[in-house]
Amino acid sequence: MTVDRKRALIGVNAGILLANTGSYIWFPVLVASLGGVDSGFWAGVVMAMTYVGRLLATFFYEGVALRIGIRGAVFLGTALEAVALGLMGFGTGVLVYAVLAFFIGFGSGTSFPGLKNVLASYPDDERPKAFSTFQMAGQVGVFGGAMLGAVLADVELRTLFSVVFAIFLAFCLAASSFIPRDGFQPPVPVEPGAGAAARKPLFSTAVFKGIDIRGATRYFLLSAVFWFLSIGFIVGIPLHMERYVPQWAPSSPFWITGLSILVLQYPVFKFLIGRFSPAVVMAIGLTGMTVAFTALGAGRGAAWVVVGALTVVLGEILFVPSFDMWIARKVPERQLAKAMGAMHFFRSAGNMAGSVLAGVLFDLSRSAGVPGANWYVDAVVAAGCAVVCLVGRAEGTEAAAAQEAEAGSSDAVGAASA
Repeated sequence: MTVDRKRALIGVNAGILLANTGSYIWFPVLVASLGGVDSGFWAGVVMAMTYVGRLLATFFYEGVALRIGIRGAVFLGTALEAVALGLMGFGTGVLVYAVLAFFIGFGSGTSFPGLKNVLASYPDDERPKAFSTFQMAGQVGVFGGAMLGAVLADVELRTLFSVVFAIFLAFCLAASSFIPRDGFQPPVPVEPGAGAAARKPLFSTAVFKGIDIRGATRYFLLSAVFWFLSIGFIVGIPLHMERYVPQWAPSSPFWITGLSILVLQYPVFKFLIGRFSPAVVMAIGLTGMTVAFTALGAGRGAAWVVVGALTVVLGEILFVPSFDMWIARKVPERQLAKAMGAMHFFRSAGNMAGSVLAGVLFDLSRSAGVPGANWYVDAVVAAGCAVVCLVGRAEGTEAAAAQEAEAGSSDAVGAASA
């Protein structure tokens, strides 16, 4: 790896580490605060607005990056996020928080793809190491942010958001100092007098082209439901902590999940994916989430929170990488680029719906006098998704066997063994 690429990798990893650190400082505290003062619904709405912003940013990112470069897109997105976070400390009321949350999400939706673009532009032999260090830096940021969030849980929101603002300013500095303008891909030749920015609109809806891929839509819907469940935990657990475990900081479960993912992700996934198909591994991950939600519904003490935090991580450890492999096997190679865009769309849709409904279900469980009912709903949904994965595995096996019998080719044999 050249000096320039090592330098860029330092900047990218520093960026994701700082971004996750800052994010996991503020959102558990704000969600818990809104849940206590207003309601779970409004806390969910504020978090959902960050995902509205992120989704909208996906339609602008490519046009922005072509005009000001990848580094410029990262810097612009991070600066917007930093300003909005700084203003959070001076705002009051859910309407103000919701508007600022939208800009936080829009900034994140512009900077994060830029970081991934830099890594995607590395040579093939360097890319796996670059992405693995990126993933590890992100998890270190989650763990560190959750720990700092616990320390800052009792300070005024103005002080808390001032700290987060400073962290995102450091992210801006890392982006401008280490990341190259356009990554490391060779420039694409264009006709004289015709710039790439002029030919590419600032706003593009190309992401929708991947949604109607034949036979893949139900898998994308499965992904949306998974992210619905994932964000349901992220939004629901600070509300749960504020109500039932007030002696702990709202971010405490996230340092448990962050450390667990950091330690377990590689060995657990490697062990299971070497023995089972991606669909079965996804089902195992969803079963872990089912156990987590059931535990959180069954009891409301600190011990139940620890059990839930330790088992819910199986979803991210196992489902996310297995789903990518599953899609890669089921979607024709020529349509993979479209599929990746569609996956991001469905992820954002699941996150938006899950943020709001997590707050609504929490409120309903309290008003109905059935504490934990919100978690039981999530447990049922997670169990249903696990069944869908196992059914999909059976269908995939039958389809591969039919192809082998019909074609008798080496490609079909490879598909059946997969």
